Amino acid sequence: MMLLLYYSVTSVYLYVYVCVTRCLVNFSVNGREYHLAYYLTDGIYPKWATFIQSISLPQGPKAVLFAQRQEAVRKDVERAFGVLQARFAIVKNPALCWDKVKIGKIMRACIILHNMIVEDERDDYTHFDVSGFQQGEGSGSSRVDLTYSTDIPTNIANQMGVRTRIRDRQAHEQLKGDLVEHIWRKFGSDQDNN
Repeated sequence: MMLLLYYSVTSVYLYVYVCVTRCLVNFSVNGREYHLAYYLTDGIYPKWATFIQSISLPQGPKAVLFAQRQEAVRKDVERAFGVLQARFAIVKNPALCWDKVKIGKIMRACIILHNMIVEDERDDYTHFDVSGFQQGEGSGSSRVDLTYSTDIPTNIANQMGVRTRIRDRQAHEQLKGDLVEHIWRKFGSDQDNN
């Protein structure tokens, strides 16, 4: 599922708040359950449970590997979003007045159109081996439940609770630590061969 990636600090905070108050995401890393989606960010964002930054001065092989992987993926997302922004004006403009379903449909349509344009413009078709990107059941130590719920009441007590959960620095550190360990277990043996 493609989520809105809009890189203005204010709108990202607002979007995270809206997303977390409207949908629950369930996943586990290293056997620990998490219930908030997270976004890969750079150092400008606060250390909240929903933002995972790279490690600015990584110490040790686990931290170095995590920083390399996190920065590579974050840059890939930013580049892909930049391509869509350059091609489609609707992606470039703020979308705060639209609902999540409409934003999702617009993003999917733009991605499909972009892929169709690229295929049409390509002289030679190149076939990629995608087996390295596919993950079978039970491999690794992470699991994501792609179902979500929109049945959350919007009373003030619930909103304050969500605000507290989003800003939980301890949850941020715990998730980041679990992600470092997960990345190391999954890709650390590749580092030994380099």
